[in-house]
Amino acid sequence: MFQSFEVTARPEQGPPRIAALRAQLTKENLDGFLVPRADAHQGEYVSARDERLSWLTGFTGSAGFCAALSDVAGLFIDGRYRTQVKAQTADVYTPVPWPEVSLADWLIEQLPNGGRVGFDAWLHTPGQISQAETLLYDTGITLVQSDNLIDRIWEDQPPPAAAPAKVHPIEFAGESHIDKCARLGQSLTQMGAASAVITLPDSLCWLLNIRGADIPRNPIAQGFAVLHADGTVDLFMDKVKLAEVRDHLGTAITCHDPVTFLDMLERLPGPVLLDKSSVPVRVADVIDNKVQWGDDPCAQPKACKNAAEISGSAKAHLRDGAAVVELLAWLDNQPRESLTETQVVTKLETLRRRDNALQDISFETIAGTGPNGAIMHYRVTAETDSPLQDGQLIVLDSGGQYLDGTTDITRTIAIGDPPEEACAAFTRVLMGMIAMSRLRWPKGLAGRDIEAIGRAPLWYAHQDFDHGLGHGVGAYLSVHEGPQRLSRVSTVPIQAGMILSNEPGYYREGAFGIRLENLIVAETATTPQGGDEHRNMLRWRTLTFAPIDRRLIISDMLDKPTRLWLNSYHAETLDKIGPRVSPDTRVWLEQATAPL
Repeated sequence: MFQSFEVTARPEQGPPRIAALRAQLTKENLDGFLVPRADAHQGEYVSARDERLSWLTGFTGSAGFCAALSDVAGLFIDGRYRTQVKAQTADVYTPVPWPEVSLADWLIEQLPNGGRVGFDAWLHTPGQISQAETLLYDTGITLVQSDNLIDRIWEDQPPPAAAPAKVHPIEFAGESHIDKCARLGQSLTQMGAASAVITLPDSLCWLLNIRGADIPRNPIAQGFAVLHADGTVDLFMDKVKLAEVRDHLGTAITCHDPVTFLDMLERLPGPVLLDKSSVPVRVADVIDNKVQWGDDPCAQPKACKNAAEISGSAKAHLRDGAAVVELLAWLDNQPRESLTETQVVTKLETLRRRDNALQDISFETIAGTGPNGAIMHYRVTAETDSPLQDGQLIVLDSGGQYLDGTTDITRTIAIGDPPEEACAAFTRVLMGMIAMSRLRWPKGLAGRDIEAIGRAPLWYAHQDFDHGLGHGVGAYLSVHEGPQRLSRVSTVPIQAGMILSNEPGYYREGAFGIRLENLIVAETATTPQGGDEHRNMLRWRTLTFAPIDRRLIISDMLDKPTRLWLNSYHAETLDKIGPRVSPDTRVWLEQATAPL
């Protein structure tokens, strides 16, 4: 099994660990210390060594941070985790709604007489620190660079990740790394930059056409890189990881020991392009007055998938869809109340592993039944494993890392006879997903301009959900990829080739959760009859194929275009997935995709 059901953090671990941290605050003459989720590479996911936030607090979410002061410890979490944090942390930690409450505002309230708050300059970005410092100006509160105090007290901290890197074949990458480096080097010249520092592991791996296994569920190798305007690259990565890729990298990529990284940065001629949202403060300090602020040069090219990447992702989704459909058919044929969450997760992974291209799951499978479904990023453990009971829903959110693509799919399934209010909410969620799937929009619009389309059916019922409508997805890379997002805070224009999730939901704490998710790719829209020929517009093409549970749909709530889309989608699902499943599952699929 890729997935373990082991309990990785417990609330009772929190009090002695925060006490040990506070002893270090006294020793260092600090009034507080910031403990982020991030590592030095500033990606969303971290290795076991960098799970400092989870180790300290018990909270296992993928975003957030702790501001630990001498008498209070604020745990800053967004709307996705406000239910989860209650179950995972002791009362020595105070949940803080973030970003509604900023770090600066909270510190001003907690430290009215001022104070010194330490932070590890490798684990925070200039954007984060400068924003806080601006708001803290003239308050007597200062942010102070310090040693990492968690590393001092974490006695059994795991060693740094050191999995070997491997070549990502050109048949999947669609462009050689030499050509990528030359193309992006030219873009640096056009911007007037001599070089760019790359710290995000998925950017580095995409640029060099390599993959790794430094972080569970993410096929990335951790390191740093400097891309020069002439298309050459200095790569800073542990030599243990490089044995299988040195020949592939070639002479244009020079490999260095990571301990030399800062020294080389000091010698770089300027201007040096840095991304304020992802580079560590420590790196920015070394570059100093040679900095040219801008976006990670890999971000947009990586997000706009080429033909090979899109084709590979589409193929991966068909094979993945077959595994999901086999699971759904199996689940439907089990006696009521005979299964638990872990049994569902185990069966799904077993089905996915029939595909030799599967390298890993793309994240820990979310299988939350009943009240657990309302925990948006629920991770089932041996202790929380719950039976699937009659009248409940189960939210099943899962995906796979295949050599040719990354998948992510969510289905909400009825166990027995679902309550009417759950069916009504489910239908609204479905209407939102279909509305986004059908959308055409003018080129140049960002996620914030269109994401309300997927929320509107819920809004009409005075309902909503506390996560974005969709995130970017990589090509055999991170299942959460930026900069593209369907979010009210995203200003990045959606472009052709970008793959995103479309996943509206609804969650009623203590009762049930609902989420539906397909992956969609943006493409240029052709002008239909009667349309304006001069308008440049985009549309979505759906990559994910698996049936929507018809038992949860109140068909009278659907208008004609919505019903037509659903029936067409189900017909396409039968056509594409039917030949890939067993004869018995094919019979089930024919029934599951019957027109409404």
